[in-house]
Amino acid sequence: MNRFLFLIADFLARPPGFYFVLAAMVLCTLLVPFGLTNVVTYALSVAAIIITGVVLIQGYRDTSAIHAKLDEIIVALEETRNDVVGLEHGQPHEIDEKLAEIEAEAKAG
Repeated sequence: MNRFLFLIADFLARPPGFYFVLAAMVLCTLLVPFGLTNVVTYALSVAAIIITGVVLIQGYRDTSAIHAKLDEIIVALEETRNDVVGLEHGQPHEIDEKLAEIEAEAKAG
C-alpha cells in the first residue's frame, strides 16, 4: 500500500497531476447546473482529503531525505558530535532538551 500511495503522491505533486486535479475540478463545476451539487460536493471533499494526504506524504519524504543528508554530513565531519544523528526519532522532550543544550553551547562559545 505504501508504494501505491507514494506513486499517487508523486504523480499528483507534478504538473500532470496538477492538471488532472484541475480538470476534475472544472468537470465538477460543469456538473452543478445539472442538479448534481451533492455529487460535486462529495467529489471535491474527497479530492481535498487526497490532496492533504499528498502534501503530508511529500513532506514526510522531503523531511526524511533532508535528515539523511544532514546525518551524512554530521558523520563525515570529524569535529561534529554524532549523538545528534537520529534525534528526529526521539521523543519531543528529548529533542527539546538537546536543542536547549546545543543553543546554550552556541551562546557560551
